[in-house]
Amino acid sequence: MSITMRIMQQFDPTKEDEFMALEKKFAELEAAREDYPKGKRMQPIAAGQPCNTLIWQCEFPNIESAYGALDFFNGDGAHEALFKKQAPFFKQVKIEFYKNLDY
Repeated sequence: MSITMRIMQQFDPTKEDEFMALEKKFAELEAAREDYPKGKRMQPIAAGQPCNTLIWQCEFPNIESAYGALDFFNGDGAHEALFKKQAPFFKQVKIEFYKNLDY
């Protein structure tokens, strides 16, 4: 059974331009490196989350590989350098895991 991991980052709405510029750099890093999980980025328009939220989600074959991706992000120097720049804009971060029902 596959797992979808969703990372929701609520950011300071007065810093949206700066936050999104850094998020673009994350997307470029993800695209440039074969070892990065390839996720999808979304921003709510009408949803349970406020509009000043960035959602990154990715499907993994199992829960272990989803947790492995979090460990990978924490141990990657390029990711950590961008994260340190983006972290001051965070208001809240949530990580959710969903089992994908394949029936």
